[in-house]
Amino acid sequence: MEFAVWSVVVGLLLLLMALSYTVVQRIPVSTAMLYLGVGFAIGPAGLGLLDADTDRHTLLLERLAEVVVLISLFTAGLKLSAGLRDARWRLPVRLATGSMVVTVALVAGAAWLFLDMPVGACILLGGILAPTDPVLASDVQVSEPTDRDSLRFALTGEGGLNDGTAFPFVMLGLGLLGLHELGEFGWRWLAVDVLWAGAVGLGVGAALGAAVGRLVLYLRREHKEAVGLDDFLALGLIALSYGTALLLHAYGFLAVFAAGVALRRLEQKQTAGPETVQQVAAAMVDPDKSMAEKVAVDPRHAPAFMAQAVLGFNEQIERIGEVAVVLVIGGLLANVHWDASGWWLVPLLLLVVRPLAVMLGLVRAPAASRSQRWLMAWFGIRGVGSIYYLMFAINHGLPRELAQPIVSITLATVVASILVHGISVTPLMSAYERVHGSGRFPTQRRRRGG
Repeated sequence: MEFAVWSVVVGLLLLLMALSYTVVQRIPVSTAMLYLGVGFAIGPAGLGLLDADTDRHTLLLERLAEVVVLISLFTAGLKLSAGLRDARWRLPVRLATGSMVVTVALVAGAAWLFLDMPVGACILLGGILAPTDPVLASDVQVSEPTDRDSLRFALTGEGGLNDGTAFPFVMLGLGLLGLHELGEFGWRWLAVDVLWAGAVGLGVGAALGAAVGRLVLYLRREHKEAVGLDDFLALGLIALSYGTALLLHAYGFLAVFAAGVALRRLEQKQTAGPETVQQVAAAMVDPDKSMAEKVAVDPRHAPAFMAQAVLGFNEQIERIGEVAVVLVIGGLLANVHWDASGWWLVPLLLLVVRPLAVMLGLVRAPAASRSQRWLMAWFGIRGVGSIYYLMFAINHGLPRELAQPIVSITLATVVASILVHGISVTPLMSAYERVHGSGRFPTQRRRRGG
């Protein structure tokens, strides 16, 4: 009987979102806000259908968040077509490194001064809260390869990179708590967790993304084979990149993001021009499947067809993943041991730490205007990535007396981010697009995330 009730609830939710999609696009409400409310309503405080708990279900929650983040990272990578020499990469790299370090340091310092936690727990909290989220930030991200806007490129690239660059700080925090090997004077942490894991993760992902892409294009162009099942191609490349990186003790998040960037970059190098992308888009929506198959193996159109097919599938799966994980977050709220003594850190992070970290990270960065810097500072959306790192730490032995306040602060931050960023994203981005003449209109944006 419970499964039948679940079917009705999920079915009604999906139908409601499908029917109200265009309305939600125009108002200051994000779909993540709606999912969060539904999750709370079906949780212990409401219908009692969803009984998620950070004590009993940490492994399941970690895996759910992990899968959703992986899909979102690959999607983010596919949206970025700029070559590594493109000046636009300077902004996301500086945000994901310099701004990341500043954020972790400020959060850890505030926690150490006022929350009476050990240094390791303070750094761990900084690592959990520092990364911006690629899952809930679609409305401020690049939407198509031809989008050259610096703001959206920076936020997309930052969301893709900093889910990996936060990992060293999480491992440092766990190490200082005695839950991870740091080596004498931290040599192992610096050599393995910082240098090796980051560089190898990016290298493995880029190599596999380019290799798989070239293999598929060769088979399609030369032998008219490997046509169809682009969804398997996407999931297979994500799993291969992630698993290979983990086996090499590297960061799988960075590998998956790099694989997406490499696949899109390969398409950009081998696509004839904008007219090719338009022809491919027309073929993909043509009800005549034979037309799509012809385009898929055409030497000129094959790269664009492959990239667009993989991106389209990933975006659909990403939406479903967002529904699942935000519903669970909503269901968690009634089972959390809330400790309001640390909630002051939420406005401090969103209103002080994030803007300060962005301004310091982008010092002397001429590629960003003042309005773009302030929007980057505001749209430091926290979400599924923070949930993953939180569950990762708990599953690696974080003591209960430390886990409870960190869970409370993290969930309060994620909920606050979903609400305040979900309310503000439509008016702020609409005003930005009017001023900058980007050509994107509010009714064209995919309203999903906070």
